[in-house]
Amino acid sequence: MSQAIANTDYHDIHAQHVSARKILCVFPRYVPSFGTFEYAYPLTGGVCAFMPPQGLLVIAAVLPKTWKVRFVDENMGPARSGDFAWADAVFVSGMHIQRRRMDDICQRAHAFGKVAVLGGPSVSACPELYPGFDYLHVGELGDATGALIGMLGRDVSRPPEQIVLRTKSRRDLRDFPAPAYELADIGRYFLGSVQFSSGCPYTCEFCDIPGLYGRVPRLKTPDQVVFELDKLLACGVTGSIYFVDDNFIANRRALRDLLPHLIQWQKRNGYAVSLSCEATLNIARSPEILALMREAAFDTIFCGIETPEPEALRAIDKAHNLMVPILDAVRAINRHGMEVVSGIILGLDTDTKESGARILDFLEQSNIPMATINLLQALPGTPLWERLQQENRLLRDEDPERESNVDFKLPYDDVLAMWRTCMAKAYRPDILFARYEHQMRATRPNRLKRPKSRQRLSPRNIAKGLTILARILWIVGVRGDYRRTFWKFTVRRLVRGQIEPVLSVGLCAHHLIMFARDACAGRSNASHYSAKARTLELETTLPV
Repeated sequence: MSQAIANTDYHDIHAQHVSARKILCVFPRYVPSFGTFEYAYPLTGGVCAFMPPQGLLVIAAVLPKTWKVRFVDENMGPARSGDFAWADAVFVSGMHIQRRRMDDICQRAHAFGKVAVLGGPSVSACPELYPGFDYLHVGELGDATGALIGMLGRDVSRPPEQIVLRTKSRRDLRDFPAPAYELADIGRYFLGSVQFSSGCPYTCEFCDIPGLYGRVPRLKTPDQVVFELDKLLACGVTGSIYFVDDNFIANRRALRDLLPHLIQWQKRNGYAVSLSCEATLNIARSPEILALMREAAFDTIFCGIETPEPEALRAIDKAHNLMVPILDAVRAINRHGMEVVSGIILGLDTDTKESGARILDFLEQSNIPMATINLLQALPGTPLWERLQQENRLLRDEDPERESNVDFKLPYDDVLAMWRTCMAKAYRPDILFARYEHQMRATRPNRLKRPKSRQRLSPRNIAKGLTILARILWIVGVRGDYRRTFWKFTVRRLVRGQIEPVLSVGLCAHHLIMFARDACAGRSNASHYSAKARTLELETTLPV
């Protein structure tokens, strides 16, 4: 049983007359996956999580100033008994793939008699999946947030039945506080994270972003973004910062206004970090934006290419990928010094037995080093989910060994075998390093030359770089079974004094090679949201 509560619009949360509380924010552990780089962590000498979670840290920042907050990212280590005993309430957030871990945190909170509160993208899409939590915060920061704080400020005992609070009035992104990065161990993340916009104008059939966050992009001001970047630097971020926007060019005019501020910020901070983002492939139609991104030291763009087959793109409502021929678009981005990371999907209705070979041909022609090749998964609230439901092709009672909840047009075993073949061939060490060699010739020379600034050459950065270099040379170059291929790439870089590509390529390539091997052996999942992913989630041991 649950009850929905009408929200009072507490816009000024800090003006509420509530008792001081102690809040434990716990971010659940991920299943090891292609996109979170777990296999690279042992090479870094300290990194043990991918990115700081924006949503939970924003909630931590918006709580009343009199409240005390602890933050635990269980990708680094589990919340301890002392943390639960200290707290008045436990806040949790996460995506569908973290569902089992979220339920586990809820049970641990209840074991200590503490109220458990869940928000974030998964519960916002499927609140019915989480009957065990005391409070559900459905939707983004807004009137539901104020109502939740008011209730907890008056009473932190567990309610007799679940209370569901739904955001009806979202807070403007211009009114968002900077995430509470100071609560997180930022230096132990693989990447920093920052958000400029929310929402995407496109309606790709498989994507749940428009349903969750809307089609009209909402924006922060350039001053907000610069303030958050300053805060990340102060909290110890190094290496790279990722803009987690669903589509970085969702509002091109606003992006053009932002980029000069990012350029000035980079100049002020000696280009201490590189930047990366996610954007639709049609960014290639905006050379002026690409030129500004180059000046701001963007090195990587994730583009959801999905498939090189035009008829398939039209079928999944992604024809905007065809505004520029795909290979021409990739090369246009490369000419501005940015590497493309590509999303690829297998299991589309238009796939044939030749689709896997076409993907491999595309990777060879495009020389994209990193392509996240996944099996199609239907997410709740998407057009794909609705269509498959009508066609009776949505597999709700999933086999825990099955990699997708979609009843494919091709035989399931054929699709899975095609995926494994793609992973095995695409990430064979010699083939992968050949694509990186191409990037060294065709893309990296086009990057903005970074100054030898005191920020870039700080003792901390030098020590970190030397640690990573030593670990790569030992673990990959001495002990690794693909060391011959590694040294072929590395020696020519070292003799020219090019240390940075040895570090960046060494980290990424090792993760890709090792993950692909586990994938082909059935030890990792072919879809980020599959039933098997949830089985692996249960089997993954929390770090101590």
